[in-house]
Amino acid sequence: MHDLKKFLDDKVDAFNGPDFIADDPISIPHRFTLLQDIEISAFFAAIFAWGGRRVIVAKASALMELMDNAPYQFILGHRPADLRRFESFRHRTFNTTDLLYFIEFFAWFYARHNSLEEAFLAGRGAETALNGFYHTFFSLEDVPDRTRKHIAAPEKNASCKRLNMFLRWMVRNDGKGVDFGLWRRLSAADLICPVDLHVARVARYLGLMQRPVVDWKAALELTENLRSFDPADPVKYDFALFGLGVMERYGYAV
Repeated sequence: MHDLKKFLDDKVDAFNGPDFIADDPISIPHRFTLLQDIEISAFFAAIFAWGGRRVIVAKASALMELMDNAPYQFILGHRPADLRRFESFRHRTFNTTDLLYFIEFFAWFYARHNSLEEAFLAGRGAETALNGFYHTFFSLEDVPDRTRKHIAAPEKNASCKRLNMFLRWMVRNDGKGVDFGLWRRLSAADLICPVDLHVARVARYLGLMQRPVVDWKAALELTENLRSFDPADPVKYDFALFGLGVMERYGYAV
């Protein structure tokens, strides 16, 4: 285990740096400086994060352009006629109906709160935070049934990969310039490692995860093993596992 920790620490050092940003969805919020712009753009970039990274970045970029590259100002200041520009927006199964509800939620929420962090403070720990966020997000009237599939929750045994990635971006603060570390009331120690098929494959190969399916229990299993390497910041190893998974796709050995 000592050798594995050193191997993963070296991979974290290799991937967790400014060079990581350009091709990753996290490049979208790095375009902004205002807290709320970072939160909104990061949330959309994370929610769009399935499929190839180039497509994800392109779609998130297109959405930011439709919001005049000022998402917070657009969310709070738009008029009904301004929403027509989204009529043809699509990303995989995410469509205009979903986007309009997301905009409605953000307009409602930011009229009452300064930061999206408030929506994740239902209680201590990532599981409570994510379940609380799910219910807050869908607390408005007339929620489209189809939109619920785009926000995961531990209570549904979903791995919550995209939301866990979003929380990593907003909470971790290691000074390396990738994650933002803007939220101070959630602890990096309580974060859960984002798990997709690539990360799961590498984690099983390294003996860090045994569960055969990618779900919430798998994410907890992996994170608990990573805590044995760094209890204060287990999710930093997402850089190593994701980086190895991407490299593996291009023929490099783990």
